[in-house]
Amino acid sequence: MEEISCAPSYRAEGPYPEIRAEGKNRPYGQAILSNVGGSVSEMGSVARYLYGRFTQEGRPEIAECLERIAMVEMDHLSIFSQLARQLGEDPRLWTPFRGRRRYWTPEYLRYPRQLDQLLRYSIEEERTAIQKYRQQALWIKDANVAANLLRIIEDEELHVQILSCLLESYCDQP
Repeated sequence: MEEISCAPSYRAEGPYPEIRAEGKNRPYGQAILSNVGGSVSEMGSVARYLYGRFTQEGRPEIAECLERIAMVEMDHLSIFSQLARQLGEDPRLWTPFRGRRRYWTPEYLRYPRQLDQLLRYSIEEERTAIQKYRQQALWIKDANVAANLLRIIEDEELHVQILSCLLESYCDQP
């Protein structure tokens, strides 16, 4: 399949930090757990990109791009799941919500089928995740957890660039 010029790579350069929390920390664990199965989470990203991949089969270059982004998001899901466990949380697809656990649901997603709407929605969700992870990295004092957040942000920023390039290349701009 032809490589899209917008996406020579789907990961930012450089390795991920070691996945190692300093110890159990419930507030940190719950924050990271929200990145696993919350309304703004890696599980949501994986599902969003796979849905896009399945609905864009008539555009194989777009479908492959969305699938490759989903694969990177699965790695993020794995990293956050490992960190949540190390911080003392059960890495199910759930998040703390008003003193209880709320399981991740596909109802968190929108399901646009038109390419321009799908790309705009994906860009918006990536930017929301970046903002969330930046806020977490500022208040989490576990250096390794914060380093993983910052490294994942680099991938998410690259995804915004790729999606923006796809939007510009394949969709009419107003």
